[in-house]
Amino acid sequence: MRSLTVRQLAFGWLHFALALPSIYLLLGMPLVLREQGWSGTQIGLLQLAGLPAVLKLLMAFPVERCRPAGGGYRAWAGLLGVLLCLALLGLAYDLPLTQPLRFVAWVLLISLLATWADVPVNALAIRCLPAGERLRAGSIRSAALFLAAVVGGGLLLVLHQRAGGTAPFVLMALLLAVGGIILCVLETPGQGEGGPTGGASTHDLPLGSTGIGGFFLQPSAAIWVALLMLLFPFVGAGWVYLKPLLLDLGMPAEQVAWWVGVGGGTAGALASLAGQRLAQGLGIGRALPLYAGLGALALACLGLVSHMAAGQTLWLVGAGLLACAMGALSGLVFGLMMHFARPGYRALDYGLQASLFTLSRLAMPILAGVLLDGLGYAGMFMVLALGMVAVGALTLPTAGRLESALSRVLPPKPAA
Repeated sequence: MRSLTVRQLAFGWLHFALALPSIYLLLGMPLVLREQGWSGTQIGLLQLAGLPAVLKLLMAFPVERCRPAGGGYRAWAGLLGVLLCLALLGLAYDLPLTQPLRFVAWVLLISLLATWADVPVNALAIRCLPAGERLRAGSIRSAALFLAAVVGGGLLLVLHQRAGGTAPFVLMALLLAVGGIILCVLETPGQGEGGPTGGASTHDLPLGSTGIGGFFLQPSAAIWVALLMLLFPFVGAGWVYLKPLLLDLGMPAEQVAWWVGVGGGTAGALASLAGQRLAQGLGIGRALPLYAGLGALALACLGLVSHMAAGQTLWLVGAGLLACAMGALSGLVFGLMMHFARPGYRALDYGLQASLFTLSRLAMPILAGVLLDGLGYAGMFMVLALGMVAVGALTLPTAGRLESALSRVLPPKPAA
């Protein structure tokens, strides 16, 4: 048990260190860019710098089939991590905030390397952790990402304000170097890291057939793909524009960083851990509609207070609800993604799911940016809320079927 806990925490740190650059650039920097005069549409288009995440499936093929320096997933993660450190240091000493095309080029490079490194790290985690630990791993990963949001969307913005634009990138490179040391000393099971026969478990979902096509032959795979692409984008888009909204309302940049970046990220991390335990008690069939409803409520609240031009307290209530919805949904989604990664195809199946997830997540902020420029904040949040209501309605007839398909691998519900 101690060994499993150490592995969970080690992978949690790796997720944190890899996610931090992208979170800072795509979720934290919009606050700085708004100060530089970037429009809502420009900030929305910046999210296209996360486009490499859509290509995780393509990145997974060499990770699954090639073994640099005789290694496997670990070697790939180390190589890509070194390149990511160098890119972060390069941007630290350039930082062209007033040159959008040049800035986006740097962000694209960093996003590509961080995204590619994420594939072998997650494949290694799926291989190292038994099926009974995967929902827990999903909640820890989600909490790590929200910790990255606390640092990248809050503390690094404060560091930017006080120490200049170079300091956050140097710090991120150092944190990534610590992750590289953890990766080198991490003990992993002795079975092969890849290949169709490596590390199969009787608790995993059946293979069905080899290759990518076998993923869609798993029970309820079609339902899972639909929910994977629809559960998160609406709340995620609302979060992207929350900091620029508060800045436009006259809240000081550092105060936005503390309240939304640090406070909201902490609330999301706690909701990730609590939401996972609640889902085990309620069951997937009840938890998914509940979490989708929470997301719709949070977006509607933000739309309403935007229309009313309400006070600061109500804005923070809406932001807290949105953070909790994001945490609960993401923790559950990440855990289920691990269950749908077949033995021997961990990198490929993870890459496929991550590509589908990212495709929808990146498309929504662009639409939301156009809505913001055309309808204002109130209209944008209300449209996003209606979209989340539709997703919640979709979960009602489908989440129970998904739970039934996963009943062989999900931990049993706690006794009443």
